[in-house]
Amino acid sequence: MSLRVQKVRELIRRELSTILEKDFRNDDCLVTIHDVSPTPDMRQCFVYVGVIGKPHQQDAAIEKLTKARGFIQRDLYKRVKLRSSPQLFFRLDKSVERGVPLLNIIDNLPPPLPDLPPDEGDAQEAKSSAA
Repeated sequence: MSLRVQKVRELIRRELSTILEKDFRNDDCLVTIHDVSPTPDMRQCFVYVGVIGKPHQQDAAIEKLTKARGFIQRDLYKRVKLRSSPQLFFRLDKSVERGVPLLNIIDNLPPPLPDLPPDEGDAQEAKSSAA
């Protein structure tokens, strides 16, 4: 991915987050922008949205974003000056939900074994090399 695409990607993500925070109110769930993936020609942009709430609230939030896409694109075009405003496609991102069980497993691992003191480890190496 070119440096230009990476910069535009980060700028779009930041501005979309600001737009949703100020203008897109959803009282029953929390909506966050996880990632933005513009196509190389900058005509389309896939927005991966995380919704903290119940499954039916997640689907409703994506539908609400899709219906308000024109308003969001217009606001984004005012903030980010590009040759053409990318068409936004909102996708539900469940990566955080998939990551929570992994974090719980990591938290429940037993503590690591203590390291051997340097002199004991050297003595064992000497015995094994002598044999």
